[in-house]
Amino acid sequence: MTGRADARPAPGGRAAGSTENAENAGSAAGGGRARPARRASGGGGPAFWTVRRRDNLVGYLLVAPQLLGSLLFVLLPLGLVLWYSLHEWNVLAGTFEFVGGENYDRLLADPNLREVLGGTALFSVGLVVLNLGLALVLAILLNQRLRGTTFFRTVFFSPVVVSLVAWTIVWQFLLQDDGGLNGLLATAGVDGPNWLRGEGTAMLSVIVVQVLKNVGLNMVLFLAALQGVPGQLYEAAELDGAGAWTRFQRITVPLISPTILLTSIITVVGSLQVFAQIAVLTQGGPGMSTTVLVYYLYQQAFQFHHFGYGATLSVLLFAIVALLTVVQWRMRRKWVFNET
Repeated sequence: MTGRADARPAPGGRAAGSTENAENAGSAAGGGRARPARRASGGGGPAFWTVRRRDNLVGYLLVAPQLLGSLLFVLLPLGLVLWYSLHEWNVLAGTFEFVGGENYDRLLADPNLREVLGGTALFSVGLVVLNLGLALVLAILLNQRLRGTTFFRTVFFSPVVVSLVAWTIVWQFLLQDDGGLNGLLATAGVDGPNWLRGEGTAMLSVIVVQVLKNVGLNMVLFLAALQGVPGQLYEAAELDGAGAWTRFQRITVPLISPTILLTSIITVVGSLQVFAQIAVLTQGGPGMSTTVLVYYLYQQAFQFHHFGYGATLSVLLFAIVALLTVVQWRMRRKWVFNET
């Protein structure tokens, strides 16, 4: 009797157990509707350092150096240039005064600006046309399976890694009136001109020196693009009777058009920023025939100490570079393959 009495459940025990089991069953059936687990320490809310937040933090830390560099060396200098263009800063006199839009009025009234912009356009067009054209021809020739192609690839690319100033100084000696180029022409009975002092030859000389310096870079880019064109397309076109020019026009150019866009943007931006070649070879002369916008900016800011006006010319240069880049990028939909 005693054992039976002890085996009986306590009053209300069955109801309490049933209620607890029902709650557990409801929580299990609810799945995602269950209340989130509490933090073990202190009984607070959910853990702060979740996997997602840790991944985001790692991503931010990885891009932080690039963002910091862009802020310090791109955005901040650009803002300072805009600020300086509204002031007249005389370093020698130690004055820095706000002049508003006077520097921009001076820019519009500058009698030399038209000639400077004309020289800049002439240099850029000549450089882009010769560089891209020669680079594409060299890439096509060196893409053939012939002996010696590796040697010539190295020869044409090696000027890219040579110091720009050293390269320019060597060509300065070669292009002088009694330099190596005229000496070579004299052996053939030709009296060569003074390449760097003639108004008709100075700009051409600077363009050629710059083309020979950087054509290897675009050549390598074109060569990589050509090697990515499937050979089956050429074989199929040749079986259909397409000639070499038709294959180049209908297969090669469309498939390497993204690389053409890349090289054109790089070359155009680089042509607008040329300085060392002008400073070493011609110093902007004869007259102002080789004075491009960057060299004119240098003259106004660092030779004539008009830093406010030099900053204004920098703003003009930035606007031209940005405009040309945007135009090239927007026009890609009309001629770049697979762009919509």
